[in-house]
Amino acid sequence: MSTASGRDGSGRDGSDRGDSGRTVPGRGASGRGASARSAPARSAPGRTASVPAPTPSAFRRAFDALTAPVATRANALHAGAWWLWALGLAVAASRTTNPLLLGLIVGVAGYVVAARRTDAPWARSYGAFVKLGLFVVALRVLFSVFLGSPIPGAHLLFTLPEVPLPDWAQGVRIGGRVTAEQVLFAVYDGAKLATLLICVGAANALANPARLLKSLPGALYEAGVAVVVAMTFAPNMVTDVVRLRTARRLRGRPTGGVRAVLQIGLPVLEGALERSVAVAASMDARGYGRTAHVPASVRRTTNVLTLGGLLGICAGSYGLLAAEGAGYGLPLLGAGLLAAVAGLRLGGRRTVRTRYRPDRWGARSWLVAGSGVVVAVLMIRANAYAPEALHPGVVPLAAPELPLLPALSILVGLVPAFVAPVPEENP
Repeated sequence: MSTASGRDGSGRDGSDRGDSGRTVPGRGASGRGASARSAPARSAPGRTASVPAPTPSAFRRAFDALTAPVATRANALHAGAWWLWALGLAVAASRTTNPLLLGLIVGVAGYVVAARRTDAPWARSYGAFVKLGLFVVALRVLFSVFLGSPIPGAHLLFTLPEVPLPDWAQGVRIGGRVTAEQVLFAVYDGAKLATLLICVGAANALANPARLLKSLPGALYEAGVAVVVAMTFAPNMVTDVVRLRTARRLRGRPTGGVRAVLQIGLPVLEGALERSVAVAASMDARGYGRTAHVPASVRRTTNVLTLGGLLGICAGSYGLLAAEGAGYGLPLLGAGLLAAVAGLRLGGRRTVRTRYRPDRWGARSWLVAGSGVVVAVLMIRANAYAPEALHPGVVPLAAPELPLLPALSILVGLVPAFVAPVPEENP
């Protein structure tokens, strides 16, 4: 007579039993491995106990903490950190006209963008800002050539026909002598402005505008809608240009030339503006900007603090930029920041809104933002001990030199390329 399935000849089932006769759950032919993993290790008499795995050293734990992980929603970098990093590079660019240092700043920004940008629409706008910067340099040179320059020069390149102007327009000329010194000065000046634009483009390519808007203080909800429209206009325009050029190429139509630009320009501007306005309309439909009633005294105090703080920031910034205002610039800037922050905190009481999964400043966000601040501070400090290297002269003509310490301070801006989380499509 055959035995029942799952039992041996003695009438016991195939699962192991303990000494007391009870069945040990999870054991047997199919569950032995899982039980071995879950049950604690016990040393039998006469056998050597298993040695636990060695714990990682402090150096290994620190290395793992500094290694950039794959970006997820939980460890995503704060959008404000990217903007602070980019603004720090922009401040550094505003303190020099040395083309070698400006090129180094552009290279640092470009490397970080290439290493940490995603495939989002706004991430594709960096190339447009680079082209805009080159256009600014060319336009600055053209203005210098056709409208003249106060820079004296001894190396004549060519002479343009000069347009006679009336007596009340003295000091302004159209045409005339064009020297190598004035063209070089125009290149330096245009490269400075182009670098500022490229730094802004780097922030626009790396920071999510929607998440940045979510982090704005509640008192700035009205300006936040305008900011979203402005920050999404350029990326949407770049996306529409790529889409329309691809469609024209598939239809066998030319994608270059003045005629193609005129045919693409209007649909691109219209589509980008419609998308930006649609974002603002969806925010308004979801109740963004809803206000609550607050006493009149709180509103007046908020206005005084905010306006006074902004005026203090403007006056303090002017003091820091001017040589004679270095003594009062920093205290006035600090007082203005405190007053503005207090005004924004009070103004936020009027805005009734909730934040779903708010972005938090983690250690990596502080490292990214701090690297930009360090670059700005070191470049400002470099103006005190190496002003000639940061602002090379054009009279007489001389090749610019690369100062070592300012160049090393700019390389601090590469920190985000190693500590920021890596996007999934760019491991």
